[in-house]
Parts: sequence; structure tokens; C-alpha cells
Amino acid sequence: MPSTSRAQNRADQTRAIQETGRRHLAEVGPAALSLRAIAREVGMVSSAVYRYFPSRDDLLTALIVEAYDELGDAVEAADATVADPTDLAVRFRAIAHAIHGWARANPHEYALLYGSPVPGYAAPDTTVPSAARVTGAFLRLAEASERAGLALGAPTSPVAGGEHDALAGVRAALDPPVTDERTVRWLMAWSTVFGHISLELFGHMYRGILDYDAHFAHVTDQLAADLGLARHVG
Repeated sequence: MPSTSRAQNRADQTRAIQETGRRHLAEVGPAALSLRAIAREVGMVSSAVYRYFPSRDDLLTALIVEAYDELGDAVEAADATVADPTDLAVRFRAIAHAIHGWARANPHEYALLYGSPVPGYAAPDTTVPSAARVTGAFLRLAEASERAGLALGAPTSPVAGGEHDALAGVRAALDPPVTDERTVRWLMAWSTVFGHISLELFGHMYRGILDYDAHFAHVTDQLAADLGLARHVG
């Protein structure tokens, strides 16, 4: 069993490699991430860094898990600050604004998680628990809105059989069961939040939206109304 000092040294070296990898991520992007270049910067021979991360993909996975966990921490902390947990609109807005704030503070990490796939890289299942923390926050609110019996705030198209079957994986994660119509509406809200953030960060709203904060606040309020939480919005 390694001594405390050896274990600490390994932890310190691992941390240094990940922090350097994160800086390189901002400079060259994930596809060009190089373990050799990172080794040079942290003062290691190139062969030594492979004892910590056997491949570039292993380092990418570590960076992805770290970013998802940071975002998950931000989302869960924002949700926990809401004084009245039954006020679902306030909780929804807190979560959405936490995602927005984290993404703007960490645009390269956001792009790694929600931008273009990295050529040749396939995220392993070990990234799923961390990724699920953010979607889980939305699903918990969907469950709470179902328990509260809140009516959706806009006319709803019926869900056809094919889509019902397609939603099986989402339904399995919900307790209590949530109607297909509500499930679809919450999936739309989730995709709208991330879609607006992506359009902003990747420059597609430039000169179209003059005040991103005001626009995003309006979007989240409208989504809360669409989700049937409008009685809390104000």
C-alpha cells in the first residue's frame, strides 16, 4: 500500500496534469489536446504522464467528469438556496441561471460538454453519473410539478404512440410517473435553456440580442409559465 506521502504526491501530480490540461483546452481545444505538451509544461518526461493518464481520451474523460461535477455543484447549490422548496418557478429560474452563469464563466468547459463532439472520442459510461446531476435537477422539478397537479400553461399537443415509446427511458427515471405531455414540456424547457446558452456563447446571437441577461431572464420566465409554474412567476 503506498505511503501517505506517495499517495499525496500522486494526487498532486494528477491535479497538476488536469489543471494544465484544462488550460490547454482553452488554448488549443479538445481535439488538439496533447499529453506530451502537458508533460513538458508540468516538468515531466512524456513517458511519465502516461502513468497518470494512459491516453488523451483518459484525460478528456477526467476533464469532462470534473466539468459536469462543477456544473452539478452550481445547479444543486442554487436549488438549495431557494427558501420555499414548493415554489417551483423560483427553483426553475435558480437552476437555469446557475447553468447560464457557470457556462459564461467556463465557456471552454461548457463547449467540451455541450459543443461539437471530439473526433475519435467516445465518452465512457463513467461520465454518466456526473452528467445526470444536471438533468436530474430538471427531472426532480418535473416530478414535483406532477405531484402538485400543476396544469401546463399552454395548449398541449397529444403525444403519439411512437413518441410515447421513445420516452420510455425518461419515464423510467421519474417517480411518481409523469404524463407524456408534461415530460415533453420539461424536455423542451431543458433543451431551450441549453440551446439559448449555446447560441449566446458560440456567437450566434451577436447583435441580435443586445442584453443577454435580460433576454435569458425573459426566456426562463416564459418557460416557467409554459411548464405551469406561472402562479409563482413575478
